[in-house]
Amino acid sequence: MPFKKCMVTYATGAIVVAVVAYAARTPGVPLKPGFNLFSKEQDMQLGEANAKQVTAQYQVANNQFLQDYVRRVGSRLAAAAEARQSGFEFRFTVLNVSDINAFALPGGPMFIYSGLLKACDNEAQLAGVMGHEMSHVILRHGTHEASKANLIELPALLAGSLIGNDTVTGKLTGMGLGLGANSFILKFSRDAESEADALGSHLMAEAGYDPVQMARFFEKLAAGPQRPSFFRTIRAPATARGRSRPRCRLCRRARMAIRPVSSSV
Repeated sequence: MPFKKCMVTYATGAIVVAVVAYAARTPGVPLKPGFNLFSKEQDMQLGEANAKQVTAQYQVANNQFLQDYVRRVGSRLAAAAEARQSGFEFRFTVLNVSDINAFALPGGPMFIYSGLLKACDNEAQLAGVMGHEMSHVILRHGTHEASKANLIELPALLAGSLIGNDTVTGKLTGMGLGLGANSFILKFSRDAESEADALGSHLMAEAGYDPVQMARFFEKLAAGPQRPSFFRTIRAPATARGRSRPRCRLCRRARMAIRPVSSSV
């Protein structure tokens, strides 16, 4: 599967690390994207080009309730200041794939596997995964990593180029900007993951979700007989505890709706 992510295991006690990272930054100074040779417009072009490949290769879940449900969760997260100020338009699509996984592409397209929805016990757990992936987009981790790795080749290729062009897209794929196993836009450094944990938990709290649910979700996955293709922790700001009111009824209904969707996978 070209979209499987590296599995990273953390001790339960490490949940506080992202809280410390977010709180330790200079007050009032948010996490910011790093060095990048891509413009934001090129991020969006790259995301769109790869999103077309995703929907060509995988079946979009033919269940309007599920699609609307995930989009409502995503819209709550995207209403946070950091997401709005990024200038990216986030889109959320459920794929009919039984793996426990989710990923976001540069510029905002996000794909959630039906298997992830089935694995979540409540809405906050789903929001945690989505907040983490959204943070990778906001902080432009994919094109940042690619810029560092292709410092010589990229400037000439990107100058005045439309990334949707097949020739340019092919060259970028060769540089690790496609959907292959070694893609920069799907696999990130440990530092990038820590930043996405920190910002993702903040987005959750801003949206009214309890980030502690994320720790419980990943603990449950880690304890299972088989770890999923998506496995990473989203740690919680303590100030958010008790703030969430997961819409359990909707979440249960979403999980029930997945059964006929995933049966054809």
